[in-house]
Amino acid sequence: MILLEDTNYSIRETLRRWLELEKPAPIEAKIVDFDAVHYLLTCDNPTSELTVSMSIKCFPQLAKYGAKEIIRREYGDWYREGKEERGYDVTLKIPNPSACKEELFHKLGMLKRHVMSAPFYRAFATQSEGSSTDLMEIPYRGGESGSEGLYIQAQSDRVTVMFSTVFHEEADRIYAKVFLQEFADARRQPSLQNAPQVLYTNREPPLELRGIVKGVQNEDPDSMGYVTFVLFPRHYKEGPVREQTISQIQLFRNYLHYHIKCSKAYLHSRMRARVESSLKVLNRAKIDRETGEKKTISGRTFQRRT
Repeated sequence: MILLEDTNYSIRETLRRWLELEKPAPIEAKIVDFDAVHYLLTCDNPTSELTVSMSIKCFPQLAKYGAKEIIRREYGDWYREGKEERGYDVTLKIPNPSACKEELFHKLGMLKRHVMSAPFYRAFATQSEGSSTDLMEIPYRGGESGSEGLYIQAQSDRVTVMFSTVFHEEADRIYAKVFLQEFADARRQPSLQNAPQVLYTNREPPLELRGIVKGVQNEDPDSMGYVTFVLFPRHYKEGPVREQTISQIQLFRNYLHYHIKCSKAYLHSRMRARVESSLKVLNRAKIDRETGEKKTISGRTFQRRT
């Protein structure tokens, strides 16, 4: 299956093409990412100051769990805390962007990933000390109902990560159930027995979320789905393993819906191909209608009167 990138492709390619222009030109680009995240890139020319701003609906919650500290750690003097562009939550100012191209492409494309990683770092660090945390709620999808969110809780021996999501179509719920069942079946393989446990429930939230998750207004309660990951210390030991876990798990909701849409598109293409094949068979089976014109043995034609 295809894994989604943890970097923003549009930011990376937009900056690359702009910096590779033979004639310097100003840039003002608005880019949209998953989960209603918006970016604004502005600069007069490649040798002046590049401004990159990002808005994300759950930034106040992420800031409580250390998002600003992570931004300062990753971006240093580029981060202009307290001087954000109007309507945006994070603003970076990069002097002379043409002098640091490769670093620029990677680090700016990871901005959302770094901001969203704050509660994970806190949960992993707390569990490593043998402590626990309260349930951290991240309403990263926004919306009026508040029904889709990310929930993280560190316990003495594990970290639990839960997603609540809405399936507006019954077919999507069936695809999700089959898709997530594969996660459980895959753990039976000897090579994957150390993988995180994945649990899926429909309609009723897990015990940790009861009384916290709001219902979907004007929607069938069956449209709600809940996915739970149970992570143990081996899944987030410090170093590359921890970084990869954070990058992949925070994209899980988008990963799930992406593959549901791909599966539906594939089945629709197969159904269209089958219908076209059946139509060809029916066309070959058609019997030509008689015109009523007959010929004698000598070659003369006549029409039978009815």
